[in-house]
Amino acid sequence: MKYCASCVLPDTRPNLVIGRDGVCNACMNHRNKPHIDWPERQKTFRKIVEEAQRRSSGYDCLIPVSGGKDSTWQTVKCLEYGLNPLTFTYAPPLRTELGRNNLDNLIDLGVDHIDYRINPKAEAVFLLKSFRRFGNCGTPMHTAIFSISRMLANRFRIPLIIWGEDSSTEYGGKKDSDAEFELDKAWLNKFGVSHGTSAADWVDADLTAKMMTPYVGASDEELTQSGTASIFLGYFFKWDPEESRRVAVENGMKIKEDGARTGFYNYADLDDEFIAVHHWMKWYKFGFTRLFDNLSIEIRNGRMTRDAALEVIRATGDQLPLNDIKAFCRFTKISEDEFFSIAEQFRNREIWSKEDGTWKMKDFILPDWTWT
Repeated sequence: MKYCASCVLPDTRPNLVIGRDGVCNACMNHRNKPHIDWPERQKTFRKIVEEAQRRSSGYDCLIPVSGGKDSTWQTVKCLEYGLNPLTFTYAPPLRTELGRNNLDNLIDLGVDHIDYRINPKAEAVFLLKSFRRFGNCGTPMHTAIFSISRMLANRFRIPLIIWGEDSSTEYGGKKDSDAEFELDKAWLNKFGVSHGTSAADWVDADLTAKMMTPYVGASDEELTQSGTASIFLGYFFKWDPEESRRVAVENGMKIKEDGARTGFYNYADLDDEFIAVHHWMKWYKFGFTRLFDNLSIEIRNGRMTRDAALEVIRATGDQLPLNDIKAFCRFTKISEDEFFSIAEQFRNREIWSKEDGTWKMKDFILPDWTWT
């Protein structure tokens, strides 16, 4: 494994590339941000807003939200620009009380809202199939968020879907200068955590086509015909989780007072009882955790040194999310032993090796890491 010389991410992270100078493409994208003409981009956003308002027959835009820091920031920003949004939430299978309260707070900012709850029996089957097939329990969630958003925009003839940050530039994948306004099927196939699958790919005796209806969405052709565009707000306004947190808290969002659910931030991943399972599988597959992602953002924004980030990793450990795993197992009706048996199938043998009965990574970023 090789690690970025600037942040703490390894080259095993999908779409992350470390250059000849030892710095990854996500860090290089961030270094380019001071050179971006943000006022000019915001003028472009104003024009997009005006065009959406001109074409709208009701809702000017659709904002996919959870009630968390980013979606609260998105909603506040859109209201500041005079947009009349419809907000939509994919309701997680096991929503936390804090997540419910934060979503209610976002709605109380002054928006219409649709809370879309998928048949839990179908979702449990899809979750387990995805976990068995890809070692990823996030595929149903991400597929639903993107598909239902496109479906609602098409049904309500909403001219604009407004997303938050573009993960392909924030976490590696392409340069900010190459970013497009559009979030289309090509973007979803590469960066949307669906492994290039569609709803049709999951249909079988256990999941009928009708059960998969929420995961179908509208096609690119349908959205083009209706004139619906999808944009990333982070393209027009410099995205920083700390700024999102500040705006969200000022507008009533509550944080997790007893510490982070997973990773470094106590104001992220607040709404779902087993979201940490999705993040933790990175440890088996790629040799890093949600913590590495969060700390790398802190390094890029100048709030932490790389050495300090390494000490946080050392002190925190791999953050095995036992409570979230138990919740996932209850929902999908499998045992914890079966969960770990499935997870073990996705351990990356190119970076992991067993020594004296213990799995270790020989090239890990901390040579004196305590392996258990």
